[in-house]
Amino acid sequence: MKPPVVMEHIKPAHIECTKDDLAPTVIMPGDPLRAKYIAEKYLKDAKLVSRARNMFAYTGTYQGKRVSVMGSGMGMPSMSIYAFELFYFFGVKRIIRIGTCGGLIPEMNVPDIILATESYNEGNFAYSYNGDPTHYAYPSKELNDKIQQVAQEKGKKLFLGTVMSTEQFGFYSLNEHVLSRVPSETNIIGEEMESFALFHIASSFGLESACLLTVVDSKFKETFMTIEEREKSLDEMILLALDAAILD
Repeated sequence: MKPPVVMEHIKPAHIECTKDDLAPTVIMPGDPLRAKYIAEKYLKDAKLVSRARNMFAYTGTYQGKRVSVMGSGMGMPSMSIYAFELFYFFGVKRIIRIGTCGGLIPEMNVPDIILATESYNEGNFAYSYNGDPTHYAYPSKELNDKIQQVAQEKGKKLFLGTVMSTEQFGFYSLNEHVLSRVPSETNIIGEEMESFALFHIASSFGLESACLLTVVDSKFKETFMTIEEREKSLDEMILLALDAAILD
């Protein structure tokens, strides 16, 4: 599986900085304001290196190691733009998505954390991207292993399993008709909107990706995180990603 061929004269259209401005590892929330929050709270000497379209990217150090954090926007089209540009134009080696999701199994509560081991998508993103007809995409085992190692050391429980990347916000649609078409051998534990694009693009380059998700709502519970909580109350997941990012 290979990435699409880009014409030689094409330059990045959505990230405005130099290759040297970005670290090899990017922590990627969907919300650019969450990227700002992470940079200001956790990175030392954080510098805003790109603000094109208000999709903020920062680079600084975490425990002495250089790390970048950048928003991806919402949905697979937005994630695909930023992930592709980071890998193709800026030489980024790994992206850890940190996002929010809806829980789809009754034993999960707000704010449990999922580590995606597989992403399922009903649509044709992979075919549109590089002609691959698959509906499954996978993270990097090595990166997932590092995240699990950090979680174990911290005594943090992770739910591991398949997530579904939807093309609409699940709570604004009757998604049971979509879930009913998922192959019976695939057990979906959460739904979000970006991981499939990230995994598929990273795999096409032979580079690393992972996705951590905090459960912010559930079809089985009445608890629902507010906008403010979604922006600023995801620190356990953020620290898991940062600590995994600096493991050798």
